[in-house]
Amino acid sequence: MSGSLTTGGEMSNAQLFQQIALLRWLSSQSDEDRGSLTAVTGIQVAKEVLNRITGQDKVDDYKRNCILSISQFIKDNPRASQNQINAEVEKRVLIFAAQVQALESAPLL
Repeated sequence: MSGSLTTGGEMSNAQLFQQIALLRWLSSQSDEDRGSLTAVTGIQVAKEVLNRITGQDKVDDYKRNCILSISQFIKDNPRASQNQINAEVEKRVLIFAAQVQALESAPLL
């Protein structure tokens, strides 16, 4: 699933909740705990389907990369003129826009 691990490699909150629900159900086998596990898993699956349909995770990644690349340019070029910074920002925003637009023609899954 997208976003399956956080940047540090640990479980996401959704995965942690699912694992807690699974552990409770495994230890009790109760209908209540099975219902909780079913609900948590259903929410996680629905979120993943929505992310794949909308591409929101990818848009967020593209936005983050755009901002980081602009920041890196400024860091690497501390004496850049305002015109050079503006040109770099414009270039990076155009790349971001092209990436987002490409998502529209990409297959859903």
